[in-house]
Amino acid sequence: MAVTAVRTPIEVGSGLSSRAAAEAYIGGVCFKQGPPALIGAELEWLTAHGESSAPGPRPELYELADALGSYAPRSISPESPALPLPGGSRVTIEPGGQIELSSAPFGTATELCERLRADTRLLEHLLESRSIRIISAAADGVRQPRRLLQLPRYRAMERAFAGIGPFGKLMMCNTAATQVSVDAGADRAEVSVRWGVLYAIGPALLAAFACSPDLHGVPAGAWASQRMRAWLRLDHARTRPPVRHWSDPVADYARWALDVPLLCVRGPDETTDWAAPPGATFADWLCGALDDEVGRRPDLADLDYHLTTMFPPVRASGHLEVRYVDAQPGDGWTVPIHAVEALMSTPAAVAEATRVAAPVADRWLEAARCGLADPEIRSAAVALLELAQAHAVTPVAARELGAAAHRCRSGRMPTGERARCADIDGPTGANAER
Repeated sequence: MAVTAVRTPIEVGSGLSSRAAAEAYIGGVCFKQGPPALIGAELEWLTAHGESSAPGPRPELYELADALGSYAPRSISPESPALPLPGGSRVTIEPGGQIELSSAPFGTATELCERLRADTRLLEHLLESRSIRIISAAADGVRQPRRLLQLPRYRAMERAFAGIGPFGKLMMCNTAATQVSVDAGADRAEVSVRWGVLYAIGPALLAAFACSPDLHGVPAGAWASQRMRAWLRLDHARTRPPVRHWSDPVADYARWALDVPLLCVRGPDETTDWAAPPGATFADWLCGALDDEVGRRPDLADLDYHLTTMFPPVRASGHLEVRYVDAQPGDGWTVPIHAVEALMSTPAAVAEATRVAAPVADRWLEAARCGLADPEIRSAAVALLELAQAHAVTPVAARELGAAAHRCRSGRMPTGERARCADIDGPTGANAER
């Protein structure tokens, strides 16, 4: 497993013969089947220039490139070798200047956390050489969103989301997450079970690790995770697949992805406009409905790119990528990594986690809004963390998970703040989630 999706090399012009062929391709590349053994993670941080403890101005891209040197991603330094850090992590930059470490895959969460911790310290040292700080916060509560990356992908994304509301640009530029990735499973039956549990435990773990009550520029409303609020409030077709109705995630994910509207259509170079016809889906493009607008049929490289524009709470990228956890304070990102490893460690743990989470498995909005202030969600979060503690691989992981369960029982966020729940704009509950 790789934390960033790895595709089979494709020759330019490789065609797609039919929708059935496209669905089969998606099922194969998005759900790599084999004995589940590996775990990886992606850590994101806000960045600021200057020594002040308060968020300062965003660093400019040339300053980030200068600080990162040979580790700089090509998105900000086209001639960079983009080397991995010594622990195997690769550095990427998000649209608003957030910085991300994408780990290599490892056999245990313990080794993963050790390598990520070492790479994080080196990253901090590199950035400090140019007076750039990383900020362990899941949402920027002070600064207006400002997009630094001017790539056509992000221009198209901002334009597409701007027609829906303010949350697209806020998500792109002012939020940060902790993401955990695990192998999909040995066969379709195991894939279905592992996919199901990652969705079932989602609302409870979202609440357990929610720590972004402040996001500058959002409409009024108290939310435990303003970061997740931003995801839930923007493009529903792209971010909220109807998984409760899916019996076979491999086939259903493929059908869903083809019917999601195109975010952009890749142009011949980085200077062209990558806008997509409004509302047109990849399936439309595939069947010839966009021949006049686009002027060509899609190939496999186009489909690979389209798959990177899916943003569900759990994304299939060869492995299963958990995307619903806020960036954690300090080194607190180790706790959700250990939690996911423990809850996925054995079939018995998976089955029990699914059972424990079932009463709140569909309550995404309430989990993001109220977090641990909701008694039923808090109870599920505590039970899942205690279950993870019981299945922890090491004593250190067990202690971290036990402390997290104790914190959740007291209704406190990872930041120490007490979770609260208030009325919000718009409907809540099951009806709002549809």
